[in-house]
Amino acid sequence: MATPAPLSGLRPRAPAPAPAARSRLCGQSPPVVSPRLGAFPRRRGGAARCSPRAEAGDVEALRAGVSVYKPRSYDVLVSDAARSLACAMDEGKTRLEIEFPPLPSNISSYKGSSDEFIDANIQLALAVARKLKELKGTRSCIVFPDLPEKRRASQLFGTALDSIETATISSLDEVSTGPVNTFFRSMRDTLDFDFADDVEDRWKSDEPPSLYIFINCSTRDLPTIEKYVEQFASSVPALLFNLELDTLRSDLGLLGFPPKDLHYRFLSQITPVFYIRQRDYSKTIAVTPYIVNYSGAVFRQYPGPWQVMLKQADGSYACVAESAARFTLGQAKEELLRVLGLQEEQGSSLEFLRRGYKNATWWEENVDQEKSSAWRT
Repeated sequence: MATPAPLSGLRPRAPAPAPAARSRLCGQSPPVVSPRLGAFPRRRGGAARCSPRAEAGDVEALRAGVSVYKPRSYDVLVSDAARSLACAMDEGKTRLEIEFPPLPSNISSYKGSSDEFIDANIQLALAVARKLKELKGTRSCIVFPDLPEKRRASQLFGTALDSIETATISSLDEVSTGPVNTFFRSMRDTLDFDFADDVEDRWKSDEPPSLYIFINCSTRDLPTIEKYVEQFASSVPALLFNLELDTLRSDLGLLGFPPKDLHYRFLSQITPVFYIRQRDYSKTIAVTPYIVNYSGAVFRQYPGPWQVMLKQADGSYACVAESAARFTLGQAKEELLRVLGLQEEQGSSLEFLRRGYKNATWWEENVDQEKSSAWRT
């Protein structure tokens, strides 16, 4: 059966494995419910069907995707992320990404303090390391941006680190750099009066780690992560954990930040194995209630497909479209509008005025410059 045509106004992406599925629709799932507009039935027909949520170890069920996703707790969220990560590692993937909100959605990055997000990410990364240890005996090394962050984490979360056998900690400061950077690092450590603590040696091991987990890093740290991976993890899985890579990518190429080539050369190799990116939208209409608020997410649970999820009144996320290739945020928004019945007529002036001329970011568009398409698959 013919595949629905891609959304107009977007550059075509790299070819996806057959059968093509730029907008495969999820069947046999609950109707989409908006607290403002009521229920909207899904389009059916030759649509691919999303399976119920998989149990542990059921790789084939994971591969089919989910129809509704609503984790009961962060422990369930961490278990799902660890299971997808273990599956990717079993298939030989070595450059990996996990991305999901580290704190409840009512605490945004603008309202919450940076320490809250830093500490939440450390706890979640340790929980993933613990789950991986149980699943496949993985020896994880948590890599911090610098020595002060590493020292602080060892003081605050020493008990949690002790509870994970073979877990070790490291920092990006261990990467060999030029004399200028070495000088400024030594000045920073001296002026900070935060001298090394011998207790840090408790989390060192003679056995090399089988997974490196990078957390709480900024855009300026990305080149150092690349060097760290080349120096210590050239053949070992490396996980970028909750770094909000799409946000960091947007800084590349700006004055004082790394060049865009860093994405084409390094970040394009990173495969998202567990990914939840939530977005809130609103649309003005000509009838009551005049303003429609709706929320959704781009979702991926490896080895399943990329999915567009619409947030329901009960807080769950229902699948409305899926694809073998990653959805851009513009494409995800179009799928949400379509299922809500709010999409303008294709090719109309209203559609152009809403979407504008450009509907994708530079890193989503420039396929031909990428060293790898792993980040899209």
